[in-house]
Amino acid sequence: MSRTTPRRRGVIAPGPAGVLATGTAVTLAVAGAVPAQGATTSPTSAGATASTVSATRKIKCDDTVGGKRFYDPPSASKKYNTKFRKSAALPKLGSYIPQGVGTWWNWSGSKNLLLVAMYHPGKRSLIVGIDPATNKVVGDVSIAETHAGGITTAYGWAFVQGSTHGIRKYKLSKLAAAMKKPGTPYVKATGSERKVYWASFLTSYGDSLFAGRFNSKGRGKMYRYKIKSNGTLTTMKGAWEIPTKTQGLLVTKRHFIYSTSSGNENLSNLYVVRRGQRDLDKAKLTCFRAPSMSEGITDFGGYAYLAFESGSYKYRDKPDTKNVISNLHRAKISSLTGMV
Repeated sequence: MSRTTPRRRGVIAPGPAGVLATGTAVTLAVAGAVPAQGATTSPTSAGATASTVSATRKIKCDDTVGGKRFYDPPSASKKYNTKFRKSAALPKLGSYIPQGVGTWWNWSGSKNLLLVAMYHPGKRSLIVGIDPATNKVVGDVSIAETHAGGITTAYGWAFVQGSTHGIRKYKLSKLAAAMKKPGTPYVKATGSERKVYWASFLTSYGDSLFAGRFNSKGRGKMYRYKIKSNGTLTTMKGAWEIPTKTQGLLVTKRHFIYSTSSGNENLSNLYVVRRGQRDLDKAKLTCFRAPSMSEGITDFGGYAYLAFESGSYKYRDKPDTKNVISNLHRAKISSLTGMV
């Protein structure tokens, strides 16, 4: 959709929000809500602690401009523009809002799928399968209503966010049979949802599932759960501190890659964090700006695939939506992890 950007512009205000709007790379050392600010923030007060300010100082999200923009303006950052490219079109945006994305290896013989979980308030949610080899939709199924903030597959199961604090599981054999049928068959979850600390987003790596909390006002936490062959999840000891506004997570052997965003008028942030430290202030990491309203992120074939909700019916026609994006974007994972 073609739109003119001037109607989204305004006078740059002084203070941190105005600084962010100028496109200058900054390290914020304030206690207060800042658009697209991924570090710890808390309500402004004279009693803000030194530790809060210190934590905020430690994370810098690079918004240096440059590179060739390939999406709806404005440009997010040079790092984003040089690493990511347009990929498959996100389907059903006229009726549903994309959230979590996952990967289903060998779903039909040697064929693979990218899974996009989508919701519409008051309706059943969807799981849509996209063939990464052709970028075409293979099929879709409906599931019980959920915000669908995360989806992943492991050990013969698909795990999907249920309630805010719950994870549902679906047998992949049933999901595959339904995905191959015409229309949009309904698939029922197996058993009751597993209650967890928080399930705003989720992903898996090896025999572990990771799930955590989206927190728009400060850093959140996530936990690791050991996956058994019957789909049960065992909570592992200890939590990881995660960036503010985390919407999605990709896990590699040595890195966490977080997709963070909040608000259609704000740019997103992507964090690449070296695993090994549970405290973000002690971890090796980098952060850079991404287009607005980033959501889930998954891996396939050495690439990271990132979804956005800004192209959906709910946001695409709003004059203050910063970037309207209706495709997945992808980048070589090595180009991201090589930054840290």
